[in-house]
Amino acid sequence: MEEIQEQLAELRRRMARIDRKWESGAPEASPPRKLPQPSRVFIERLMSGEVVHTPHGEHFETERLWERHRRHGSMDISALAELPEDLLDQLSAGAIAHSHPAKWAFLDTETTGLAGGAGTYAFLVGVGSIEPEGFRLRQFFMRDFGEEASQLSRLAEYLARFDVLITYNGKSYDQPLLETRFRMARARTPFDRLEHLDLLFGARRLWKLRLESCRLVDLENRILGVERQGDLPGEMIPYVYFEFLRTQEAFRVVPIFHHNAIDILSLACLTAIVPFAFRSPEDAPLRHGPDLIGLARWLDQGGRREEALRLFRRAVDMGLPDDLLFRTLWDIAAMEKRLGREEAALAAFAELAGSRNAYRGRALEELAKHYEHRERNPAMALEMTRNALALEETPALRRREERLKGRMETARLGTVQRSIPGMIRTKPRKSAAEAPTL
Repeated sequence: MEEIQEQLAELRRRMARIDRKWESGAPEASPPRKLPQPSRVFIERLMSGEVVHTPHGEHFETERLWERHRRHGSMDISALAELPEDLLDQLSAGAIAHSHPAKWAFLDTETTGLAGGAGTYAFLVGVGSIEPEGFRLRQFFMRDFGEEASQLSRLAEYLARFDVLITYNGKSYDQPLLETRFRMARARTPFDRLEHLDLLFGARRLWKLRLESCRLVDLENRILGVERQGDLPGEMIPYVYFEFLRTQEAFRVVPIFHHNAIDILSLACLTAIVPFAFRSPEDAPLRHGPDLIGLARWLDQGGRREEALRLFRRAVDMGLPDDLLFRTLWDIAAMEKRLGREEAALAAFAELAGSRNAYRGRALEELAKHYEHRERNPAMALEMTRNALALEETPALRRREERLKGRMETARLGTVQRSIPGMIRTKPRKSAAEAPTL
């Protein structure tokens, strides 16, 4: 019983202490414990570079040099400085007639989204340039969205030294995106004074008939022979950058810098290959027939038919897949016809008409036209027309058939009439004595 009384007394004393504590006011809340904030200078410890201060704030920049003696796949870095000043003339349709390679800026961006739009940021912009020492790359990086104005101002300042902008799909993506970002930052765009060559269009013209993909990374592998090791896929880059913004862990963005650097170096090396083919098509060091076909079609569109025809024939001699071979034979035949060389065109049409292929019907129709209008041989023209109708029936072929049948019937009647001179006088003339009197 005494123990219970002592416990109750102790409980009353504790309650009294609690009452006095709250009568004197609520206890002061202890200050919240501050979590350690990541350092803003961490990236220089991981990469060579510097935090650049501008009137608009600050951002991070890094620079890299590939020396002249180095190679990127099959390309010597030293060869870039020896490119001729008129290299881009034909591929740019005369817009860049003469420009020294040192005045070319090779640009690529890494962005927060692949679709573009006003909400997409170019958080990393790389600019490569050809110099006597080799190939130099400068990258402009914003560590958070508040550094965009500073990044863009330095980018505009850096681009002022160049006359030509070279990109890969940049006319559709990189330049419009950056122009949007400059407008959002209320800054003047640096692209108005730069001639822009998008290498994607020339690359597709050369290689789309042979390669399944003309993405830069695929051309880098198939044309330059570069095999990337441990590269970050492009579709993962926005996700990785957002993780960096959330964690401020520098190691996350290092692969993005590397991906951007290799893209730009490959772009420069492909610039040493693609424009050469357009500059001197017949001397282009192309070893595959489909590549020559793409170049020949470009020449044909430009009205350079004789050169295009020679490339078409070279491509056939080099060997082509069946579907591309028959299309090329059709192009050769049509081109010979436009050039007025009827015998050569007739031989090509006859070759197509003699085997099963997608252009056989059209070739038979061309032969029908020749025999009808040139040879004046409606029988042969009708035979060719009917052979074409057996492959594909069209209103034009049916009309041609009816017209030729009508001509042959007219010709048959004329032949019969000429062979029987007295046919039209079936009764003898009556004498004057036998004529009836009125």
